[in-house]
Amino acid sequence: MLHFFALSYLNDASTQFRYFYALSHRTGTAVLAQATTAMKLHSAIPITALVLAACTAPAEPPMVQDPAPTAVEHQAPEWFNLRPEVERMYGYTHGVRIGDRITISGAVSMDDQGNPTAVGDMTQQMKNCYADLDKVLRHFGCTFDDVVAENVFTTDMARFIEVSGAYRSTIYPKQFPAGSWLEVKGLALPGFMIEIELEVHKSK
Repeated sequence: MLHFFALSYLNDASTQFRYFYALSHRTGTAVLAQATTAMKLHSAIPITALVLAACTAPAEPPMVQDPAPTAVEHQAPEWFNLRPEVERMYGYTHGVRIGDRITISGAVSMDDQGNPTAVGDMTQQMKNCYADLDKVLRHFGCTFDDVVAENVFTTDMARFIEVSGAYRSTIYPKQFPAGSWLEVKGLALPGFMIEIELEVHKSK
């Protein structure tokens, strides 16, 4: 919003008068154009014009403060070894939990000394893998219903697909998890035909 004041003084001392030009809410361009016209009308008399403008600045928006950062609680990992000696020998841990997330290393068909079992039998090796995975899940208070991802590595994909359908439906009766199936040239030891790893989500 603009307010304009124009003060004009005639140079003739005997007839000095004050010329009040404008007080308006119009734009500066319109007022200045009218001031030019007025000066032409008084061209015989030198005029000194003073134009003052005042602007009302818009109100600044209120400051929005960022929310205070919340403290992140440190959650120590919870480790679980299904076969401590074998896992130490090969350099892995079968399961680890941090918060709501549990990662379970690939299970293979082995005995407590780490030797392959059910060699050449894909169906039995698969069942042995799920049996070990079930033990790890139970340690953390979970079931296969809590599994969100399952990755399968096998040396014979065609055979795995042939025998897995009906049995896996008993493992996951409600919903199959996400995951990938990969055929590989070999696993940790000759004789292993299948390895299954899991990702689990379980609120405490």
